[in-house]
Amino acid sequence: MTDGRGRGTRTELRRVVAALAITSTVGYGVLTYAFSALLGPMSAELRISTTTAVGASTTAVLVSGLMSIPVGRWLDARGGRGLMASGSLLGAIAVLGWSQVQNTLQLYGVFVAVGVASAMVLYPPAFAVVVAVADPAARTKAILSITIVGGFASSIFIPLTGHLAADYGWRAALVDLAAALAVTTIPLHAFLIPRTTPAPRTTTKTPKTPARVLKDPGFWLLAGAFVVHSAALAMISVHLVLYLIGLGHPPARAATLAGLLGLLSVTGRLVTSLSARWLPMATITATVLGIQGLSISLLPVVGKHLSGAIVCLVLFGLGFGVSSIATPAILLDRYGADGYATISGILTTPVTIAKAVGPLGGAVVANALGYRDMVLTVAAGCLVAATALALTPRPSTTM
Repeated sequence: MTDGRGRGTRTELRRVVAALAITSTVGYGVLTYAFSALLGPMSAELRISTTTAVGASTTAVLVSGLMSIPVGRWLDARGGRGLMASGSLLGAIAVLGWSQVQNTLQLYGVFVAVGVASAMVLYPPAFAVVVAVADPAARTKAILSITIVGGFASSIFIPLTGHLAADYGWRAALVDLAAALAVTTIPLHAFLIPRTTPAPRTTTKTPKTPARVLKDPGFWLLAGAFVVHSAALAMISVHLVLYLIGLGHPPARAATLAGLLGLLSVTGRLVTSLSARWLPMATITATVLGIQGLSISLLPVVGKHLSGAIVCLVLFGLGFGVSSIATPAILLDRYGADGYATISGILTTPVTIAKAVGPLGGAVVANALGYRDMVLTVAAGCLVAATALALTPRPSTTM
């Protein structure tokens, strides 16, 4: 039995969390991470530069960000079952269409659809479903469970896609991935995501969600922190391997060192979740981001040595996925569950745009000043984000 919001037994919540963990992993793996494994052969066959091809992926990220607010409003008003099932279907069709593109225009058109589908099925809507169906005490653990499993998406799907492309060609690989996305995610979203209804407002005098959020000065500090941090992580993600090679590490070792970031993000999420038992999430996140800034700032100094590079990247990597679990917790602590999906969408839009343009900004800084200054820019971004979070005032009782 469930209440009006779809909340039910622990067993039912476990089923929802398990379903969302699987769909998030497959969704990120197919809609996001597979691209990097197909970039080379796809660009060669279409006779376009890798920069042009990467632009398609950037387009998808931008579209996803722009869709965040309308998707959030839909989730608050109608729940996640129909939206996420439809998004899974759209994503499968888009990936199948990707396998058939013949020119740049078709490629970009397909990735507009990929961006829309991503906004409908990845972490933000999954977290909104958890907020709607879970009791407050169970939300953080449920979100953590989803992100821990989802954290392995790149480790699974990048090599899987690479092997499929090597054995059967990149177009056949995409057909297989589209089938996997459809078979795995559509039924899980359609049958295991419960129907939910909006929670009733406690008073008719409560301002509408966008107004009460946008009038809160603390929201702008939070948004600024996560936007700057997102851009910084996007910069280092794309350019780290080249910088490590520039420091003297062989390409294979540089790639392995960069891979530490993804692996350690899961550890960082666990540490952050456990620490939330004793400290506010905003305080924990500010501390982690500060450690990130200090550790990556030392990379130009000690990074030529293997041990120095490992220490810097281990410390930096612990905060690589912290925003995934910190953002929902901070928003819920500050604004409550009422209108959560819309509030999340308001924040997700600029954060996603920053993620899309961050690599370009990193390239501009690297070309103008060198990779060392680009890394220091990343460090400064992390420290600015940490400071903004630390200075964010506690929510007032009238929020």
